[in-house]
Amino acid sequence: MAAIVGEGKGAKPGEISLAHNGILFLDELPEFPRHVLETLRQPLETGEVMISRANAHVKYPCKFSLIAAANPCKCGFMTDPDQAFGRAPKCGNDYLGRISGPLMDRFDLRIEVPAVRFQDLSLRASGERSHVIAKRLLAARALQDRRYANTEIATNSDLKGDALDRLIQMEEDAQTYLEQAAIKLNLTARGFHRVIRVACTIADLEQSENVARHHVGEAISFRNSAHAA
Repeated sequence: MAAIVGEGKGAKPGEISLAHNGILFLDELPEFPRHVLETLRQPLETGEVMISRANAHVKYPCKFSLIAAANPCKCGFMTDPDQAFGRAPKCGNDYLGRISGPLMDRFDLRIEVPAVRFQDLSLRASGERSHVIAKRLLAARALQDRRYANTEIATNSDLKGDALDRLIQMEEDAQTYLEQAAIKLNLTARGFHRVIRVACTIADLEQSENVARHHVGEAISFRNSAHAA
């Protein structure tokens, strides 16, 4: 835990502070001790962490993007019918259950990545080129710069409280769809707001001034598509 949060004489910063304004990647997330993972919850919300030691009390900034990966179960073969053993799918539920609900609720995007077959390794790469994606991202950031000019908000991830209502233009049918989905999926207040922020980012990537129903639908699909991040 000390390496993640901070440690030692003088309360030195940990990995979450060293990742400030950057990315913290945790591979095999369920393998981390539960008490270590739980220490991430508050810093993810506030962007700050307090290190208290006998000789020092220091507050460090730690606004970072958390990216994590996990196998579907401890052996990693749960989704492979040729190799999965008799405890599937319970083994997967037990393994991913090591990640608490409140921590999982803080992940905006959750996707399931299927195993790559060896036959596919020699196929030619498909999809958009990096420079095309980068151009779209820069255009989205420029739109956010204009939207949040003269405010303390830098990007959609900073939106909280009444700023969500004041600064985000959501179409009426999108709002209705979001409210219906929130009830059906039993979203927490945190999850509800995170869906709005993701939907706004999707709209920005399309250079849309308003958040439409399909933007909300895509944001919800990312949040509800897998049990692990």
